[in-house]
Amino acid sequence: MSNVFEGFLSTPEVMEAFGDHQFVAAMLRFEAALANAQAACGLIPESAAKSIVDTCKVELFDAAKIVRESARAGSLSVPLVKSLRETVGLFNREAMAYVHFGSVSQDVIDTAMALITRDVLALIEADLRTCIEAVLNLAHKHLETPMLARTLMQPASVTSFGLKCVNWAAPLVRGLARLQTVKLGALKVQLGGGIGTQARMAEQGPQVTAHMAQALGLGVPRAPWHTQRDEWIALACELGLMAGSLGKIAKDVSLLGQFEVAEVWERHEPGRGASSDMPHKNNPVASMAALAAAQRVPQRLAALLASMPHEHERALGGWQAELAEWSQLLMSAHASSKAMASALPYLVVDSERMRSHIDAAARSVDKESAKTWFDPALAVGAGQMARSYLADLRLQLPALEKRLAA
Repeated sequence: MSNVFEGFLSTPEVMEAFGDHQFVAAMLRFEAALANAQAACGLIPESAAKSIVDTCKVELFDAAKIVRESARAGSLSVPLVKSLRETVGLFNREAMAYVHFGSVSQDVIDTAMALITRDVLALIEADLRTCIEAVLNLAHKHLETPMLARTLMQPASVTSFGLKCVNWAAPLVRGLARLQTVKLGALKVQLGGGIGTQARMAEQGPQVTAHMAQALGLGVPRAPWHTQRDEWIALACELGLMAGSLGKIAKDVSLLGQFEVAEVWERHEPGRGASSDMPHKNNPVASMAALAAAQRVPQRLAALLASMPHEHERALGGWQAELAEWSQLLMSAHASSKAMASALPYLVVDSERMRSHIDAAARSVDKESAKTWFDPALAVGAGQMARSYLADLRLQLPALEKRLAA
């Protein structure tokens, strides 16, 4: 598939993270950590480990060739390990036998995926913090700003824009908290060997795993998770929820920004959201990206869930499908968070326009109904609810920041 459309529905950061160079570099980090850990546990000679580690430099390898050869080999790690073993042998032939010792392709690739996912999650979490702060600031500023609530796409009654903003923020705060919890279970070293028993490392497999986890900054699994995909896919589910929550905000912003409504809209910038034919248009491109992600992520997530029934101790097809869907999921998730983080701090709010729509709705009914449903003073009650909710969300943020820093 062409990357022409993927390019603007993803981000350069994630496209690069899953590019040839970066992924091969992540696999080499696994191999270097494995060799060091096994030497520390006395499983391989220190001289062999040094030769392996010194050779695990991505610039020494043709990453594009490794990726091309993976189709024939059936795995990215097969041509990588072959090339690594040959390169190590140029300097230390005795060390060749210890390259990739006791591990298999899935160990290398799952751990590389965890490393890259961790870096992408850091970007997404930073975006979510930006979105949360922007929306809470808007909520504070507009606690009692009257606006029409809409139900079934029709005028309903008077609420406050502050309450609407708090209702945007709450799922993001909860989602960020869940992401921080779930990623602890997901971002772990994979090291099981052929059938998940670490047999070639005798009884020192757990020690080797712990050494590697410390070196790579990943968690230590209770056991290899070759076919135990629940914690990994749980992380995908949280990213799906996040994309849906951001999509909800994007949907509201795009509706409120329609010319006929014009209550809230994305900031105008030269060259951003321009039409190819109509110079008066200002398309909400951030909302568009988030809505596109909200459309695409459920299909990726469904594919990941469908890949979970692995055969016995190692999967045929399911795991391989998961790898491709996982990268696509992260691309869409970061496209969504980055787009909304670029837009929400700069939303333009027209409170006078909001009031004019309340007045127009009031004129459409009798005086008694207008007083019941369209009195701007109703925003005060909504603002009180927003103030309490806002204070509660603000109290949660320091704990979230502390956990992110850790």
